[in-house]
Amino acid sequence: MGRVFLVRHAQASFLEPDYDKLSATGEVQARVLGEYWARHKVVFDRICTGPRRRHRDTEKAVREIYTQHSLNFPNAVVFDEFDEFQGDVVLEKSLPHLCETDSHIRDLEAAVRNANSPPQRRRNFQKLFETVVTMWGSGELAVDGVETWEAFTARVNRGLSRFLSAASKNETCAIFTSGGPVAVSVQRALRLSPQDTLQVAWMPRNCSYSEFVFSGDRFTLSTFNSFQHLDDPALLTYR
Repeated sequence: MGRVFLVRHAQASFLEPDYDKLSATGEVQARVLGEYWARHKVVFDRICTGPRRRHRDTEKAVREIYTQHSLNFPNAVVFDEFDEFQGDVVLEKSLPHLCETDSHIRDLEAAVRNANSPPQRRRNFQKLFETVVTMWGSGELAVDGVETWEAFTARVNRGLSRFLSAASKNETCAIFTSGGPVAVSVQRALRLSPQDTLQVAWMPRNCSYSEFVFSGDRFTLSTFNSFQHLDDPALLTYR
């Protein structure tokens, strides 16, 4: 049986001009993951990342730790299929109209604007984001020019099939990506409904990993949202 670890990227720069850059906390999270794997002598045969900077920089930080420990870490290949769904675009394009027509969305948006601290703003934004994206994922909300939830899950599954089909026997590999592709991988293993899959997408912590075992057509969830390496409470983040 092969093993594949799907890693949700470390914390990015929420509320900053360049969200895709890792935050200072995110950089620490990624190094801690590298130290944890290196300490436990986890050896990888293949490494893959999604296309975003936050995916690649999380992988880079882990790679640097392996190099410091004189451990091999294969060169990463980039799969565009492991990009996140376009939730930010869904929110940006749909929010003005929703605020005009939906009192609940209007209240959630006001709560984000009126938050009196960054942590509160982050929490309020996540409520707004999840509500709007759930509307889009269920088909209740259509956004022109944005990949549908069905197209997103099909894309991630194509990437998983392409990556796993190239595996050698009993290999161990890792994919650095986002919460959405992690959720689709769980759906693939557990045959979840689209609605349940979208709910799973909110659960992985930054720099957590989920482990799957695979062989032929078999793809089984072994561990979900593991973050025991993040033993400092300050490193436990979702956004």
